[in-house]
Amino acid sequence: MRLYFEVARKTFARIATYRQATLAGVFTNTVFGFVLAYVLLAVYQERETVGGFDATDAVTFTFVGQGLLMVVGIFGSTDIAERIRTGDVVVDLQRPYDQQAWWAAVSYGNAAYYAIFRGIPPFVIGAIVFDLRTPSPPNFAAFVVSVWLALAVCFAWTYMLQLSAFWLMDFRGPYQIGIFVAQFFSGALIPIVFFPSWLETTTRALPFPSMMQLPIEVWLGRYHDAALLGVFAQQVLWACFLIVAGRFIMSRAVGRIVVQGG
Repeated sequence: MRLYFEVARKTFARIATYRQATLAGVFTNTVFGFVLAYVLLAVYQERETVGGFDATDAVTFTFVGQGLLMVVGIFGSTDIAERIRTGDVVVDLQRPYDQQAWWAAVSYGNAAYYAIFRGIPPFVIGAIVFDLRTPSPPNFAAFVVSVWLALAVCFAWTYMLQLSAFWLMDFRGPYQIGIFVAQFFSGALIPIVFFPSWLETTTRALPFPSMMQLPIEVWLGRYHDAALLGVFAQQVLWACFLIVAGRFIMSRAVGRIVVQGG
């Protein structure tokens, strides 16, 4: 465990050197937050609630969501796929550590930095202009736990997508489709409560709401006691399922490398 903690710590320090990129990202997330907020407010000119969300819920959802985009890694990363494409993964597989755990530690190191420097500023700026909901201390603690689990689900999904590079000459097409599917059904683009009821019900049975929708709903205080434990259980189950699936795919990929003389 000490190794993976150090990987996360070093990743945090490395990302912290890109200050201009951080400022540009905060600006982008904030601008998109305002654009989406005003679009949603236009919807609420005609209706008081949508899917149980009032205007304040929807605008809060927007700014919390903008802060979480980089934290949970919903845009994905192609670092693993690029190492597969170049053949550097063969060297990685010879090193005495678990590949999946190593890259998970990298993701958590990134998330720790982004939570502070990309997550907080858009919400604070949004709160200056709009009336946003802030959680009670217990709800905030539950939100932190839910985000931590959301990152595990999102990492496990993007990890599997990148492993397609073992079989495909150009992994970018399937990877981009997989990322878009995750963004759309996670609530990253629009809260899934805006979906038709049949589509929302179907979506909640998938792993994607665990990445964004559920943590933000925890922030909004929509879950308590047994319902909150149910949210955590759902996230843990999807994380475990996707992690195991990723390990299975990697084992098949390693067998493929050995057969081909890699």
